[in-house]
Amino acid sequence: MHFRVAAVQLNSGAEKTANLAAADRLVRAAAADGASLIVLPEKWPAIGSEEQLRTAAETLDGQAISWARQTARELAVDLIAGSICEQREGQTKLSNTSVHVGPDGEIKAVYRKLHMFDVEVDGRVYRESALEQPGQEIVLSQTADGVRLGLSVCYDLRFPELYRILALQGARVLLVPAAFTLATTRDHWEILLRARAIENQCFVLAANQIGEHPGGQRSGGRSMIIDPWGTVLAQAPDSEGHIFAELDLARLEEIRTQLPALANRRPGAYRWPEAVS
Repeated sequence: MHFRVAAVQLNSGAEKTANLAAADRLVRAAAADGASLIVLPEKWPAIGSEEQLRTAAETLDGQAISWARQTARELAVDLIAGSICEQREGQTKLSNTSVHVGPDGEIKAVYRKLHMFDVEVDGRVYRESALEQPGQEIVLSQTADGVRLGLSVCYDLRFPELYRILALQGARVLLVPAAFTLATTRDHWEILLRARAIENQCFVLAANQIGEHPGGQRSGGRSMIIDPWGTVLAQAPDSEGHIFAELDLARLEEIRTQLPALANRRPGAYRWPEAVS
């Protein structure tokens, strides 16, 4: 089975109307190029300060996901609405939420980012947990054609156990909407993406933000589509746009048969160690 996929790379700011217009333009361009599965980056409707993110936050029946449902139905595509800042009833903190919308315009899966980006990178301190709460569930979905998808968001990429579980549960394509920082894109992004593809023998479809955002945050772009051998099938230039590639599921099965690393696992020999401080 062959099918075409696309990753959309955006330079989102705090103005939701402008971000929605850019997303709409590029998703339509990707569909015109024949993509049946399209991924938007992390926080595509808005990136900015804590106050700006709270202002832009919405429920799953808000403007962003309503647009995604209407557009996926109109274009007859599977659309991964990157992630949005989701306001949930009864919750004071937001969720960083990725939504898969099918070609019928219906929500197929909702994934809330598991790992909070509480780090110091390139002299800047990030405390995602001050604004957002982590999700609690690993989530798979599938396209209209039955291809199983593993959902994740950005910083999740550094936690290989998540992707191994997704692969063991049947994922063939791992999805990584992101706003990877400029420094970590430069030094880690491609290495991590290719490692997740190789070790899980899956395709990886990674849509990153690019450029400066309000508040001084900078994202590194280089959105990528990678095959299960770790070969980069497509990489975005340093600008807004979209990339696409043909995925060949027979190639995936061939790799898993000839180099059966997943089949050669030894689950009975593995033990989680006690945490070391």
